[in-house]
Amino acid sequence: MSRDHVQSAERSGSNAEPSPHGADAPFLELLARGAAIDVYEQPVLLARAAGAPAERIAALEHAKLLALRVRSELEGRRRREAELSALFETAHDLAGLRDLDAVLQAIVQRARSLLGTDVAYLSLNDPGRGDTYMRVTEGSVAARFQQLRLGMGEGLGGLVAQTARPYVTDDYFRDGRFQHTSTIDAGVRDEGLVAILGVPLMLGPHVIGVLFAANRRARVFEREQIALLGSFAALAAAAIDTANLLTETRSALADLERANEIIQDRSGVIERASDIHDRLAELVLRGGGVHDVAAAVSQVLDGTVEFTESADASAQALEASRAEGRAVRHGEDWVAAVTAGGELLGALVLRGHPGLDPVDQRTLERAAMVTSLLLLARRSAAEAEQRVRGELLDDLLDARDRDPRLLRERASRLRADLDATHVVLAARLDGIAADADQEAAARRRLWSAASHLAATRHGLAAARDGGTVLLLPLVPGDTVTDLARRTARHLGTAVHEAVTVGASAPVDDLAAHPDAVAAAYAEGRRCLDALRLLGRTGDGAAADDFGFLGLLLAGDRDIAGFVDRTIGQVVTYDERRGTDLLHTLDAYFACGMSPARTKDELHVHVNTVAQRLERVGRLLGDDWQSPARVLEIQLALRLHRLSGGRRP
Repeated sequence: MSRDHVQSAERSGSNAEPSPHGADAPFLELLARGAAIDVYEQPVLLARAAGAPAERIAALEHAKLLALRVRSELEGRRRREAELSALFETAHDLAGLRDLDAVLQAIVQRARSLLGTDVAYLSLNDPGRGDTYMRVTEGSVAARFQQLRLGMGEGLGGLVAQTARPYVTDDYFRDGRFQHTSTIDAGVRDEGLVAILGVPLMLGPHVIGVLFAANRRARVFEREQIALLGSFAALAAAAIDTANLLTETRSALADLERANEIIQDRSGVIERASDIHDRLAELVLRGGGVHDVAAAVSQVLDGTVEFTESADASAQALEASRAEGRAVRHGEDWVAAVTAGGELLGALVLRGHPGLDPVDQRTLERAAMVTSLLLLARRSAAEAEQRVRGELLDDLLDARDRDPRLLRERASRLRADLDATHVVLAARLDGIAADADQEAAARRRLWSAASHLAATRHGLAAARDGGTVLLLPLVPGDTVTDLARRTARHLGTAVHEAVTVGASAPVDDLAAHPDAVAAAYAEGRRCLDALRLLGRTGDGAAADDFGFLGLLLAGDRDIAGFVDRTIGQVVTYDERRGTDLLHTLDAYFACGMSPARTKDELHVHVNTVAQRLERVGRLLGDDWQSPARVLEIQLALRLHRLSGGRRP
């Protein structure tokens, strides 16, 4: 605008208020041609130089501010339009993803262009190596920087990955918020970077990498720029996720193609597999059991397939099958372990069929899998019953004022008979767990195995005192010791760890005398502790198995029973024959087990002493003079005398 033009304009309006239109005109022209920001000061400067009135200059100043505001708004809109366009183009690239590297490169290029930075780059985490590596760079000139591999948690990227939040530094080498390493600092120094902005690449809650924008000079990144880079990071994460899904899909398609080729080549195999599948599916749907599965597979494989408990199969073959997840040959048989969650539930055994092709082997393995599913389904249905069994046993142990009639009804619904003779067994694991979680898992396995055993034996089981307590019926002809040892072996095999079991003496009429259950449990625990103190872990025993120590372990101190078990036959012999073998034994021990001194004490011939001792040996056994037996016999003699010599 010329000086004469300004003066003419001023003369024409010297007596009027500043015209907004006259003041706006030069700035509208500047806006129309997109002039640089520093040019907007010229109309004001020219007016001042021409000596324009203050009102005119004020109007120009006001118009300048409005024009600059409009210019800023227009620039912001153009910038947002460019950003949205770039994001749209990136999303379009992602929708037609063919090459992940090309999409990531485009993202980094657009981020660098829109933010106006010297360098932009993207790093990804490598879970296999436990570090982070540069995936894409744009504007980088340093080879060492482009090949950086960073340890997790190192550098600005490590801070972003740890917090899952954007971080910016205007002076990298003076920023102490993150861990500096010589490797990273050397790469950044080679590239000459000063100001760095990093935003996380998120897949769900996980950080998979970081997108960076950096300058080689100091710079303050605005909030809008941080948000823009975050948007590009979200697209980059989506591109990576899409590429992974495509890779998995392609891999799955390739697997399906290979499977289809195999299916086409072996149509006969498919027919057989379909047949066994239909049979097994039918069995599952109609509620068949494991033995029904074994029968169906027997027909398909033209052999004899049996389901066996873990204890009834070869331990070596079972372990090999479980470790490999395959059926293994064992002599003339094939064994397929039935497992679930690491627990060995049993095995399917194909008898007398050494020649088995891979298809039939796979059929046996699938049958084992179906068997495990059936057992798990049965177990899940039985878990409620197990909890009810545990609650009933807890009530017998703790709530001693329960109504006997209600206790019998509850037991009857669980197919347990509280009027039968039972044994209370305390079981505990003897392995050393690596941590608390493993110990808790081992205890759960023990409780599960004990509950299963109780359900099959019409008993009860509950978790208690870090172990398990069982209430099992004592069948005629069985002994408490046999039951305890058998239970220890069964539970140990089920949980694959040594299990020690202490048993009580038999108890009767539990519903009417619930106190007996608590007392029997205390006795079983004392036997359990004694076994562990004696180093007999993994074994089972009752108080009777400890000789005279059983008196200390038994809850009711069965002195009469101990005397009867130890010297009862001698007492009976004396009563029936009118002999005096007990007196002879007393004298024999009092005389230091010397026949010569014993005959003087009894005033009989030494041959008489010898004949009496021989008779004692026939009654008590050849080892009656062993140190352990001698101690028990002397204790029994003393207890017999203290009881007044009455028949135990």
